[in-house]
Amino acid sequence: MEEKKRQIAQAIDAVSQELSALAIDIHDNPELGFEEFKALGFISAELEKHGFAVQKGYGGLATSFRADAKGQPGGPTVAFLAEYDALNGCGHGCGHNLIATCSTGAFLGLASVIGELKGNVCIIGTPAEEGGAGKVKLLRAGAFDDVDFALMMHPSSGGSNLVGRGGRAACTVNVEFFGKGAHSSVPKNGINALGAVICLFNQIDLMRPTFDPQDNINGIITDGGTAANIIPPYARASFCLRAETMKRIEELVEVIRRCAQNAEALTGARAEITMDDISAERYSNRPMNQAFKDNMAALGIEMQWPDPKKQYGSSDIGNVSIKIPAIHDYLSITDDKTVQSHTVEYAACAATPEAIEVCIKGAKGLAMTGYDILSSEDFQREIKEYHSQQVPDFYRQ
Repeated sequence: MEEKKRQIAQAIDAVSQELSALAIDIHDNPELGFEEFKALGFISAELEKHGFAVQKGYGGLATSFRADAKGQPGGPTVAFLAEYDALNGCGHGCGHNLIATCSTGAFLGLASVIGELKGNVCIIGTPAEEGGAGKVKLLRAGAFDDVDFALMMHPSSGGSNLVGRGGRAACTVNVEFFGKGAHSSVPKNGINALGAVICLFNQIDLMRPTFDPQDNINGIITDGGTAANIIPPYARASFCLRAETMKRIEELVEVIRRCAQNAEALTGARAEITMDDISAERYSNRPMNQAFKDNMAALGIEMQWPDPKKQYGSSDIGNVSIKIPAIHDYLSITDDKTVQSHTVEYAACAATPEAIEVCIKGAKGLAMTGYDILSSEDFQREIKEYHSQQVPDFYRQ
């Protein structure tokens, strides 16, 4: 391992106990998206203790933040992205306490040598990845306009250390129907909003044979009435859409819209459709992936390229990866293949010493990769050329 990377690793080792405490503090105080004020406080306190100014509310989101370390002028900016929101019902069942800790450690590590490099390093706190698309909102606010490269790590399980894994585009669509209440003994006096929701589900199912292989629409009824002897005047359904591209998601939204209009015409209940921001598909930057893979191998963790035939989940890092080169690689925090993310069992794993050890190694790997980028203009060009060829032209219009 070259000397500068050894210095980075030593700088992270020097704060490893602080990072471990940070991971536990965030884990033991789970907060939902856009409500992560305690996590914001924990991370900010750690950064401020080491002399960094923290801009809270960065990009207009109350629980976002940014801290910077400046190197020599004229170079690019590398950003480590932190997530720290929890899941409703199972706390940090996606391990975001480890993501935040890993990026904090990576920032402190690279900042320890930044004065010798041309460029800058920052850490950006990105709230509400779990359904709130915080990164999309930050992009819209210009929070990444001065960032050239974005890096982060995500915990996984079952011994699966994946580099270069993609992700489908996704979003949530909510459909409300407004009918007219009536006593169930005389249903003709009412307009059944629940019937409209059921009609909507049936029509979507009717359309499934026309879907592309990567398309998925999964829905639940979130409000179907209050009593069996009342014709429901109001009903609501929520749908999770996934597809190969953000462009295809927009087409699937139109499928739902047409089905809702048909249900509206058939039942008489009025439909209203709302949707969250779309988390785009992911364009993982292969040169950056390879550098991270090599750095993790030097730290004793062998990473694998993913099976291209598998269907994977989604994240708002995809939107960032369209704008700038980005990586979002996976380090396993447990070898137990029965433990799946988004469960209370996984939340328990996210606070173990083994998980935190992986997190700290991930911080070193990310910081070393950031060093690889800032120390080589040739590597910077390679990364940008790959990104330019990788992202579809329809996103550049």
